[in-house]
Amino acid sequence: MKRLRAARVAALLVALASAGCTASDEVGLAELPAEARETIAQIRQGGPLPYDKDGTVFGNREGLLPQKPRGYYREYTVRTPGARERGARRIVVGGEPRAAREMYYTYDHYRSFRRIRE
Repeated sequence: MKRLRAARVAALLVALASAGCTASDEVGLAELPAEARETIAQIRQGGPLPYDKDGTVFGNREGLLPQKPRGYYREYTVRTPGARERGARRIVVGGEPRAAREMYYTYDHYRSFRRIRE
């Protein structure tokens, strides 16, 4: 089972890398949508955060972010104008959220990530 899962993850990483979608891709803070910059400001201020799931553990089941102990990554919803639900956009923070060492942006619900460069 573990061998099969590892093979699937490896195949997914190769496919994403060849499509140009890896966690090593970067995006500048100023290049993010205004809603993402607003979410980051709320994270750094310690809230208030509008969604119940904000701040919950992100398990990195996709294996696209660097491997860290469970609980290292936290996820936050980026508001999507016109979306009835939470939408697909998220900020994933590594380490202490208010002093995050690393942050990632996904616009496609964890299919790809871009590390946020400040």
